[in-house]
Amino acid sequence: MKKPNIVFYFTDQQRWDTMGCYGQRLDITPNLDRIAAEGCRFDGAFTCQPVCGPARACLQTGRWPTETGCFRNDIELPQDVPTLAGALNDAGYRTAYVGKWHLASNRDKGLLNRTGPIPEALRGGYSDYWMAADALEYTSHGYNGYVFDKENRRVDFTGYRVDCINSFAVDYIHRQDGEQPFFLFVSQLDPHHQNDHNRYEGPDGSKRRFAQYDVPGDLAGHDGDWRENFPDYLGQCQRIDENVGRLVDALIDQGLWENTVFIYTADHGSHFRTRNQEYKRSCHDACTHIPLIVHGPGFNRRAVIKELVSLMDMPATILDCAGAPIPAGFHGRSIAPLAAGEVENWENAVFMQISESQVGRAVRTPEWKYSVRARDKNGVKDMDAAVYTEDFLYDLARDPHEQANLVADPEYAAVRADMRALLLRKMEEAGEARPQILPAEG
Repeated sequence: MKKPNIVFYFTDQQRWDTMGCYGQRLDITPNLDRIAAEGCRFDGAFTCQPVCGPARACLQTGRWPTETGCFRNDIELPQDVPTLAGALNDAGYRTAYVGKWHLASNRDKGLLNRTGPIPEALRGGYSDYWMAADALEYTSHGYNGYVFDKENRRVDFTGYRVDCINSFAVDYIHRQDGEQPFFLFVSQLDPHHQNDHNRYEGPDGSKRRFAQYDVPGDLAGHDGDWRENFPDYLGQCQRIDENVGRLVDALIDQGLWENTVFIYTADHGSHFRTRNQEYKRSCHDACTHIPLIVHGPGFNRRAVIKELVSLMDMPATILDCAGAPIPAGFHGRSIAPLAAGEVENWENAVFMQISESQVGRAVRTPEWKYSVRARDKNGVKDMDAAVYTEDFLYDLARDPHEQANLVADPEYAAVRADMRALLLRKMEEAGEARPQILPAEG
């Protein structure tokens, strides 16, 4: 049986509710909605780490940030750790990467490679095609910028960034002859905010086109900067969807679509500065609940999957689809059996490590969200801790927008005890030493 091609389409900072298939009223994602309707939509998908670099390190290694050391941004991927691309190379796949990498700098060593080419040794094993920048937000704006090719030559692009990054991916598809399977990782920076401009940069006309949006429940009544940014944010998401349509058209025209597993997801969402001073780095669903749709061989069930899954499940899923062995040390579970309806005892819980804003840990079930943080640690300098303090507890059935923190409410002592036990087990499964968790200071 011929191995499937695999396209992993990855966005940055995209909330799940920007897509029509998840309830967005405006016509933002018609292409993705159609793909979801024909394939599998996962309603309970969550990041494993709501920070760009660590989330990417998890994807490329199948390991937790505390195992690779990539617990915050600007830490390079270790060269001695087996990678997803390496496993796929060994399985006979061509491997290609396009867009934002974010795993080739090291702030502590004074090696900030935000605007230069990425050495081959730091590319995670992608060997067939490379068109990327380590920190795309530093080599481009909403319009215009540059990346580097496989030979480390600078490649300038003119036009809206989403269009240009996608064009590199389409170029790669046009190079395929159908003889050897390929794995293509497309890493869009958008709808991430533009760091140096301190705002979201939608395509021209977004402010007017998407002005009449429905305010998400977690943002309504809160400060933050969503009022001035949300129309542009939706414009970015709409343009990504338009480009997904272009890429799928290329796969169809090349005769590759029917034998391609197409996975669409994001590293984390955005709470628009309603939970802390920036857009993520918290346990809240606004920045941890992500879109996930999968289409292709094994996933064309027209199904909606309710079980909770993690971004950490993606490496195992990709290798499972490729029929490739999963390297020792990879965490996560393939979601392919879940999509096929062949799993009865799926553990309905996801674990998250949180850094930079805090040294934090969180666990979520369908009913509850529970998080802790180390009060005496620095989230930029420290990776883990021996002692944590309870931080948040949310009753998600009664409070889906996480407005009432119950962590110090004595009526929920039994729930906290259960969630504490679950979190401790998940931390140990991730290779962490079992810490002490103190009750909330209330």
